[in-house]
Amino acid sequence: MKLKELQSCLQQVDVFEEPKVLLEQYPTSAHIAACMLYTIHNTFDDIENKLVADLGCGCGVLSIGSAVLNAGLCVGFDIDQDALDIFRRNSEEFELTNIDMVQCDICSLRAFQKKFDTVIMNPPFGTKHNKGIDMQFLKTALSMARSSVYSLHKTSTREHIQKKANDWKVKMDVIAELRYDLPASYKFHKKKSVDVEVDFIRFCIT
Repeated sequence: MKLKELQSCLQQVDVFEEPKVLLEQYPTSAHIAACMLYTIHNTFDDIENKLVADLGCGCGVLSIGSAVLNAGLCVGFDIDQDALDIFRRNSEEFELTNIDMVQCDICSLRAFQKKFDTVIMNPPFGTKHNKGIDMQFLKTALSMARSSVYSLHKTSTREHIQKKANDWKVKMDVIAELRYDLPASYKFHKKKSVDVEVDFIRFCIT
């Protein structure tokens, strides 16, 4: 599947109706999701026939993209039932059978140690009331993955993440630097959208 085809497919995924600020719910755009998944699939062969987890899956754009790219099974994990309801509707509309979802708190997830080949995620960046949650997501992801973790993080936190990766003895590669266009989703947002510099990172478990 070509990148443009994947992006146009993911543009049909419904997103949050009423995003929750405390959960830092921002939709992953079809463009960013397609770029991530296309690279994971074509450069690293980490989706097709693989068991994939999507942490903080929200409405399921990364899960649905993985399923479309023939993941053996993609399981989305999220704390928010409203988001999972939208995800369920999305997966039914796409008529996907290689997809599942679990409602849980990612930060206290212990039951899936080394159960997945690949973990993908666009975690909360840890702003507002959630300082450090991005690292909690990453730690959980690394515990669940047998092979690799793919994640988006603010470029400004790269040095901190590299230090953590060294401490945890995982190899970290910045695959791409992206501009994440965050649309104004909440009342406190003064601008229509904000460009955030984001690293697309691969963590390789040795």
